[in-house]
Amino acid sequence: MSDGLVPYVVVCVASMACVTDIGRRRIPNVLTFGAAAAAVVFHGAVGGGHGLLLALSGCGVGLLLFLPFFALGGMGGGDVKLLAALGAWVGPGDAVWLAIYASLAGGVLGLFVAMSRNYLGTAVRNLKSMIVSWWLTGPRPLPAMTLEDSKAPRLAYAVPMLIGAMVTLWFR
Repeated sequence: MSDGLVPYVVVCVASMACVTDIGRRRIPNVLTFGAAAAAVVFHGAVGGGHGLLLALSGCGVGLLLFLPFFALGGMGGGDVKLLAALGAWVGPGDAVWLAIYASLAGGVLGLFVAMSRNYLGTAVRNLKSMIVSWWLTGPRPLPAMTLEDSKAPRLAYAVPMLIGAMVTLWFR
């Protein structure tokens, strides 16, 4: 029963994040921190020390995977905390897969958003500029291209995270 509960919690948390991310462009800390804390308590109670380590390492891996994108201004902090919370539920190995599948889904959805808003050409030019800048000066936030400063259409990243979570759970 304990392991069978995890997929339902993961999909529920990711779905709630989608609702708030789409509606308010925010993923609340009470959801991400609450989900992470619940995962630590749950896995600790069910799996003892091993379960506790699984949850904490999953949370850490999730945090570390998307933290660079946040630091460079290309992702919101709520998205990073959401991956950490989901990682606490699924463990470190599945947190990696969740991030990979979410990134793939985000790329596809991002293309659709860019095309639907006639922004694809600008996005490609921005990507080229970013690559050249990073090649010459190293990775750093580029003010015109960060979430805070950009006029680009935005993707509620909780949606690809939900897709990534569902694909990860499917292949589990």
